[in-house]
Amino acid sequence: MAPIAHILIVDDEPALREGLAETVSDLGHRPVLAASGAEALERVAADPAIAAVLLDLRMPGELDGMAVLQRLRARPAPPPVAVLTAFASAENTIEAMRLGAYDHLTKPVGRAELAGLLGGMLARPAAPPAPPASPEASCLIGTSEAMRRVQKAVGLAADSDATVLLHGETGTGKEVAARALHAHGRRRAGPFVPVNCAAIPADLLESELFGHLRGAFTGATQDRPGAFREAEGGTLFLDEIGDMPPAMQAKILRALQERVVTPVGGRPVPVAVRVVAATHRDLPQLVAEGGFRQDLFYRLNVVPITLPPLRERLADILSLAEHFLTLSGAGPKRLGAEAAAALMRHPWPGNVRELRNVIERAALLARGPVIGPADLGLSGNLGLAGDGMAAASLPDGRDGDRPGDLPGAVARLEEAMIRRALRDSGGNRAQAAKSLGIQRQLLYAKIERYGLLREAEPSGNPTEAVANPDA
Repeated sequence: MAPIAHILIVDDEPALREGLAETVSDLGHRPVLAASGAEALERVAADPAIAAVLLDLRMPGELDGMAVLQRLRARPAPPPVAVLTAFASAENTIEAMRLGAYDHLTKPVGRAELAGLLGGMLARPAAPPAPPASPEASCLIGTSEAMRRVQKAVGLAADSDATVLLHGETGTGKEVAARALHAHGRRRAGPFVPVNCAAIPADLLESELFGHLRGAFTGATQDRPGAFREAEGGTLFLDEIGDMPPAMQAKILRALQERVVTPVGGRPVPVAVRVVAATHRDLPQLVAEGGFRQDLFYRLNVVPITLPPLRERLADILSLAEHFLTLSGAGPKRLGAEAAAALMRHPWPGNVRELRNVIERAALLARGPVIGPADLGLSGNLGLAGDGMAAASLPDGRDGDRPGDLPGAVARLEEAMIRRALRDSGGNRAQAAKSLGIQRQLLYAKIERYGLLREAEPSGNPTEAVANPDA
């Protein structure tokens, strides 16, 4: 029989500590409780049998969850740590994973999920500690499950020198993800050099990447180092690598394998650079058709990360729109309810890039402080692609207590999403709260507010979850 594992539970909320402790005990482990970061460090120092840590992110005092995580990871043979929070963001998700957290989860955490989490933590050795991130680290905006998967992958891969292949439709934010990998990684003090392989003529791409010596060809009036050497000590981002000419593919393969580049007209030069590549093309299909080298694909596809299309990130559309509106510099303008509804209905074939262009144009053309649907210039306003929520259930600015304003539109969207989550979960409130990424208690309050008690009748398949008032 396996020995009983000591599980440290760190949270300043007594109800959550006790709820987690009860579940941990039911799973056959011994809970060890701490109400603050300082107390958690004392418990770990005093109890060498602690095998895993469940750590809250927001706690009062000088030591929040991230500071505790960093100190725990700096210990010799540190226990694996899972961060639990009701306030997940791109920044704290990436940073927690980069610092060595086993996982980063949003509350509430169900019994089955906690059992799987502890099983994985107790079976897997901890990763080595990582240095703190740059305060200027870039951020991937979004709280949808699809984006949280991306954020976790970026955090796990940031400090590695392994080649990352970013895949996604045009406009999904592949360069943003590449910059996040660089900004959160240990090479962040070095340069970030982007090269669009599809935008450079084939006969100039070799010189662009590897450099050339003066006189190597007509027009070469001076030496040029090339992108690989310009990115020395940092990150080279090869965008649209699926469009790279076949002749260059062989040279890139050699550079990746040997970390050596040969300038046009020169001799081989070693380089120390992290390579991140991106493409919207289906590389396995291109390999099958003979349009892309199989050996290069395997060399690039060490750490694959897929960026989701915007139509699969329904929860992120309005937050992205507000972010781009702030960046536009067009003054104190805000989205009206009907404009918000139009954004939610649009299928976004151009993804995040299209959304940014739409918001920048609307901010420029809107004559008043409120942006209306006509200012967006969207054509068609088709239903949500692949979402299953009818356009009629989205906010339209013509009903509710506060017609025409963004809070009213968001409230109607919120009600529609809660209805769908309750329907999909068969009325299971804990499961619905988890799918929505909110606290169970908050969901209860919203169910009562929107009069959804009938939809929230208990199902025959209850899910045990740890309550969370927090934190």
